[in-house]
Amino acid sequence: MSETKKIAIIGSGPAGLTAAIYTSRADIETDIFMGIQPGGQLTTTTEIENFPGFVDGINGPDLMENMQKQAQRFGSNILYETVKSIKFDADKKEYFITADGGERKYDGVIIASGAKAKYLGLEGEEKWVGKGYHSCATCDGFFYRDKNLIVVGGGDSAMEESNFLTKFAKKVYLVNRTDKFRASKIMLKRAQDNPKIEFLTNSSITGFYGGEDEKVNAVDLKNNLSNETSKMEIDGVFVAIGHIPNSEFVKGMLSMDEAGYLIPTNRTMSEIEGIFIAGDIEDKIYRQAITAAGDGCRAAMDLEKWLESLN
Repeated sequence: MSETKKIAIIGSGPAGLTAAIYTSRADIETDIFMGIQPGGQLTTTTEIENFPGFVDGINGPDLMENMQKQAQRFGSNILYETVKSIKFDADKKEYFITADGGERKYDGVIIASGAKAKYLGLEGEEKWVGKGYHSCATCDGFFYRDKNLIVVGGGDSAMEESNFLTKFAKKVYLVNRTDKFRASKIMLKRAQDNPKIEFLTNSSITGFYGGEDEKVNAVDLKNNLSNETSKMEIDGVFVAIGHIPNSEFVKGMLSMDEAGYLIPTNRTMSEIEGIFIAGDIEDKIYRQAITAAGDGCRAAMDLEKWLESLN
């Protein structure tokens, strides 16, 4: 490229930081907006054993710290700010991002702002996240071999998570606030036919207990019909009640589905030329660190080729 270009990456999870590694190595000046949760959802995961290259596993926060340092090694600039809005000039190919520190101009943008898991909304529950309280069975189920677990939810995700966890767990209790399920008939039947899964309907978790290791070891379980509450000993809790994509700042600007997930229109590019999309902000299916990192790589390479095409 004939002149140094400057781009913005919105988000600091595996997608955003991988994209930054690629753009910075390509001599593109790169600002990373870290957002409200620097490092993304992996900072709430204690140990990751399925990310390639780490034979003995690695803690989520350590993995994200390593990714950030690698991006900074190649020149990425870290901004501990949250993006509020994006404006653009289609003719000049200029993009204006307004964040906590004001407005800045860029030559391209990668949106990798991710999604956050829906939790139960209980007071003080955040202290248990990653400590026996999880939102990803694929990520953390392995650590509960021969344990008793609770899965909360009534949709397809809850059925899928419950069935997956029975590969490791001794028993899975599927807790749903009513006796009605949003899950498809086939997914519901699979869970009902699994001998390791027991349904606890018309029930809700209202509180957590922890042991000396500061991990969840019991919950308060409320019967929603009688309003009676009982203490139930358990080794872990998985919530499967959905995710919330962090796309509010581009609502009405970019295409998104009913839930708010962004929809790329040309590989990783959005319908607005020069704005690219990567990671959990558009991925409703896999939601893995490695797939998000792959998305970040793809978006960065697409952005680089797009910038070159402008010269």
